[in-house]
Amino acid sequence: MMNAMGAIRGGIYTSLMLVLGGCMVGPDFVRPNPPETARYLPGEPLEGAIPVKDQAQYFDAGADLIADWWRLFKSPKLNALVTEGINNNQSLRAAQAALRQSQHNLLAGYGVFFPQADAGGSAVRQRFSSARFGGSTSATFNLFTLSTTVTYALDIFGGQRRAVESLRAQRDFQRYTVLATYLTLTANIVNTVIARAAYDAQIEATKELIALQREQIEITQAQIRAGTVPYVSGVTLQTQLASLEATLPALEQGRDQAEHLLDTLMNYAPGEGLTAQISLADLSLPQDLPVALPSTLVRQRPDILAAEAQVHQFTANIGVATANMLPSFTLSGTYGQNARNLMDVFMSSGNFWSAGAAFAAPIFHGGTLWQQRKAAIEAYKQSLANYRQTALNALAQVADLLLALEHDAETLQSQLQQLSSAREALRLVRINHQAGLVNDLQVLITNSQYLQARLGYIGTLGQRFQDTSGLFVALGGGWWNAEGEGELTGMEEIFFNPDSPIP
Repeated sequence: MMNAMGAIRGGIYTSLMLVLGGCMVGPDFVRPNPPETARYLPGEPLEGAIPVKDQAQYFDAGADLIADWWRLFKSPKLNALVTEGINNNQSLRAAQAALRQSQHNLLAGYGVFFPQADAGGSAVRQRFSSARFGGSTSATFNLFTLSTTVTYALDIFGGQRRAVESLRAQRDFQRYTVLATYLTLTANIVNTVIARAAYDAQIEATKELIALQREQIEITQAQIRAGTVPYVSGVTLQTQLASLEATLPALEQGRDQAEHLLDTLMNYAPGEGLTAQISLADLSLPQDLPVALPSTLVRQRPDILAAEAQVHQFTANIGVATANMLPSFTLSGTYGQNARNLMDVFMSSGNFWSAGAAFAAPIFHGGTLWQQRKAAIEAYKQSLANYRQTALNALAQVADLLLALEHDAETLQSQLQQLSSAREALRLVRINHQAGLVNDLQVLITNSQYLQARLGYIGTLGQRFQDTSGLFVALGGGWWNAEGEGELTGMEEIFFNPDSPIP
């Protein structure tokens, strides 16, 4: 019988030690599995070249991307603009401040693991009524009290640890939000520079085309007066000129909007920035295009990692809600001194103390705690579904850009042929014009066709630059390769290491 009782006591003691040593209610966070697919597009794995005359690009499956990917365009002016934007952009500063806020909230949360000590004191002058104590005289005296109270919450069921785990996940979410903001900023700067350069080139070509069209109209009007061509030819050319002139304001508006966007990204008011003028000729098309595997992509893209951090946060919240349904235990102790004279407050004759333990257990809350736990579970399911959708959207974005680059190359190849043919036709017409075999009107028509081919080529070339930039961003931007190397200007160490303290 004694052995049995001893075994029972030993079992209770062991169970209590296990509980006190680290029991945590609620599920532990498990990272969602990466996609099982090994490709973005159906068919064979993507590899090989995208052939365009003198402008081929090559897919390199599994290759890694450098952190400062915009340098692949080989433009010092572009590099300077991106660096300026990183240093000055207000959205990035706001995201960094939110990250520091979440870090401080996490550090504040760690305080629950330590005893909470508070000091208190009071000075009272008091008069007792003699009638209260059955006496005939009243007493007036001073009472000085100085005390210290220490409390410690026993986190037996891990509710506090789950709360801190949730705070840590929130910090990670803000960290990846900074990364996403950083990536969006650099992408916007690059794409805006490309758009502005393309608009400038198209405006220049359109103005040349308008000037040629007007010359063509003057020649046609002279021929109409001479009776060599019908009147309708002049009307047709006037209609074409009006249509062409109508395209110019839209191009100028697009360029102005790109200019204003670039100013705001640099932290200037619209029109006040002194950003460098960059033409398409200042940019080189990156030839090597690294393509990460889908399983790698979900561990690199900031938006996917932010969604994963939210899954972690809501997983921990289930533990918090579960612990709220269970008893809580607190140890406390108080020590202090009472004295009627201030100078005697540190004397041992007036000391007092207390020590004890307390627990509180919910009995009936009208179903509130149970429903809060159910709500936490549904929030977790929602975050998991959002994570999966975010990952699917990322795969679709990469797939779209891979196809876009192939289609850009095909379109550019056709337009290069068209531009080459138009250039050759213009050369031959000019030779024949010098020989007196063709008239001025035919020269102007051929020149107009050449400029139209130039407009189409400029638009497709700009789109190809932007789709290349888009692919680098869709693959995550290579930020993980800057860890500890200081390649990303203006970013704190915490940007890369989530466990680093922020000064």
